[in-house]
Amino acid sequence: MRLHPLTSLAFAGSTAVITTAAASWPVSLAVGAGALGLSAAGGTARRLVPAAAAVLVPLGLSLLIVHGLSFPEGRTVLAQFGPARVTAEGLAFAGERAAQLSAAVLALLVFSFSVNVPDLVAALASRGVHGRFGFVLASTLTLLPAITAQAGRIRQAQESRGLVIRRGLLHKVAAFRLQAIPLVLSLVEDAGTRAAALEARGFSSPGPRTSYREVPDSAIQRLLRMLLLAAAAAAVVWRLWLAGTGG
Repeated sequence: MRLHPLTSLAFAGSTAVITTAAASWPVSLAVGAGALGLSAAGGTARRLVPAAAAVLVPLGLSLLIVHGLSFPEGRTVLAQFGPARVTAEGLAFAGERAAQLSAAVLALLVFSFSVNVPDLVAALASRGVHGRFGFVLASTLTLLPAITAQAGRIRQAQESRGLVIRRGLLHKVAAFRLQAIPLVLSLVEDAGTRAAALEARGFSSPGPRTSYREVPDSAIQRLLRMLLLAAAAAAVVWRLWLAGTGG
């Protein structure tokens, strides 16, 4: 059975919410492993892993630095550098938060790399969602592939004009600086072109809309989406109740 785009979105969103509310190492690791397995089965792992690393590596390092060095409840001191203390409790807290964040990000990336964006926009439009919101969501999902493709074209154009990228971090940083300016300018120009195209197609006009693209849905999937949203809401309420009772 092919999943409706909104069903996939409900799966990804509820998984991220429930994993965050659970705050459990086993749950986070299981969700992360499941997301990677689904990505590998769907053939998107080669694109998903670099994107996840670009998001999670700096965030994970920041969590380790902040909580590892300045965790107020830390008692087991592993190392001390002046006022900063590396504690076992701080590292454990940072690792737990990094695992939760990784699971949520992987679940959402699996959705973003597997969903059919035109079907998602059509499904949102059929539910009465404003066209501008659907376009913003679609643009967000396709932003990373668009930037990657545009950067590749700019690099090829510069290399054809004699740019040589040597090995080493400093040379790559210098080459990126040369590519960043035309990349940003091209993205700004593309944004203006898309805005003009949206206005020409009446995206800002009020009134009912029709779509030539029909996305099949079923009663079972509609019920499944309601159950997923209810499970996510229940997880949030349960977590708030635990926080209120000191559990």
